[in-house]
Amino acid sequence: MREIGHFIDGRRIDGTSGRFGDVYNPATGEVQARVALASTSELDAAVAGAAAAQVRWGATNPQRRARVMMRFVELLNANMDKLAEALSREHGKTLPDAKGDVQRGLEVAEFCIGAPHLLKGEYTDSAGPGIDMFSMRQPLGVVAGITPFNFPAMIPMWKMCPALACGNAFILKPSERAPSVPLMLAELMQEAGLPDGVLQVLNGDKEAVDAILNHPEIMAVGFVGSTPIAEYIYAKGCAAGKRVQCFGGAKNHMIIMPDADMDQAADALIGAGYGAAGERCMAISVAVPVGEATADRLVAKLIPKVESLKIGPYTAGNDVDFGPVVTRAAQKRILDLVESGVRAGAELKVDGRGFRMQGYENGFFVGACLFDRVTPDMDIYREEIFGPVLSTVRAQTYDEAIELTMSNPYGNGTAIFTRDGDTARDFASRINVGMVGVNVPIPVPLAYHTFGGWKKSGFGDLNQHGPDAFRFYTRTKTVTARWPSGIKEGAAFSIPTME
Repeated sequence: MREIGHFIDGRRIDGTSGRFGDVYNPATGEVQARVALASTSELDAAVAGAAAAQVRWGATNPQRRARVMMRFVELLNANMDKLAEALSREHGKTLPDAKGDVQRGLEVAEFCIGAPHLLKGEYTDSAGPGIDMFSMRQPLGVVAGITPFNFPAMIPMWKMCPALACGNAFILKPSERAPSVPLMLAELMQEAGLPDGVLQVLNGDKEAVDAILNHPEIMAVGFVGSTPIAEYIYAKGCAAGKRVQCFGGAKNHMIIMPDADMDQAADALIGAGYGAAGERCMAISVAVPVGEATADRLVAKLIPKVESLKIGPYTAGNDVDFGPVVTRAAQKRILDLVESGVRAGAELKVDGRGFRMQGYENGFFVGACLFDRVTPDMDIYREEIFGPVLSTVRAQTYDEAIELTMSNPYGNGTAIFTRDGDTARDFASRINVGMVGVNVPIPVPLAYHTFGGWKKSGFGDLNQHGPDAFRFYTRTKTVTARWPSGIKEGAAFSIPTME
């Protein structure tokens, strides 16, 4: 059985804890590798190496650090196919989707090439008599990222690239379900010129997470995952005096107005609801058509599109729409929620519960499901399903639709499809959700803007990537300097003021 270890001080090493987790092939249900689960002592050693390496890296000028990012981008492009295949093998997503995963992380690395500009401070000459004042952004030291299974390339790069460009050392604790790609990224960063120890990748479970949160030398922690764990990490990290940003679950609504292009809206829902088997925090899981006629037209267009979706392993070709979910437990949870929707009285228009694929009967596949007439009191509405299930909740008016979205405890992403500019502007202005799409179903901002949800989808004051990332991974120091030209009157005992 292949064993996957860690990446410490510039090389892959075996784990020493004696504990392992299984890494599955989601398409077959077979265990394809074992991943080492780090102990607290292993985390301590990794942090010690990172702290020693960070001193010189933090003193390296920003332009030289940016050149490492530039070379890293070149290597990502050169190794795109290899990274995508490894990602698909452990996660189950299609190859085109896996390449998109790498690409969206690569774009953040590209943005970080501009670190010298983003790290510039401010300067005021003659702030007082003979006094100049300036501020500078300095790295925090050793920082950490705890990243999820569903984007094994993108989210590690969203965390580590800005942190490294700012001059920090970075401890990455990726998901133990999909550990290979983060290790490959570390090797590529090393090849790009990153010094040994500046990026440490430590595989692990809750023991490693708690060790990160308890370690006094880790100054900041970033997390992406479920809301309960986000709340746990945020509370514990803040209590330990760390800077923390945590991004949790979602229940993303898409409002379809009567004037919307119904074909466009239906196609958008198919891609946003079923892509990556629904295992995206930005997936649209709730369609909200406004008016009965709109709902009837929308559902009629959705049914044949959902029924024709092609499901299969990533090896079946680039025309596969989505693959299996990540684990047997995830498969069971999704199917249980679908059953609960049926029992609650929702209309299951497309039933994917019986999906079986010849030759892959033990894989973690879930067929596409489409519900109509879902109500807010049902479990399939209240809970994040994280699977290929789309629920239609009918609203009679625009105000009812917007209230449904605003009253939901999650606030990651939302969208509206309409031809009316006034409605779109009102929606974008009023909605209490962090990322908004207008005729765009998955409104993930580009790398030079920031990504982050509101309410129970986001915890912390600063978002991921974009300018916020450089604020999160640095702290500001302000210097007030006086260079007297000669002997002055002597000591002053009152606070200096402008006259």
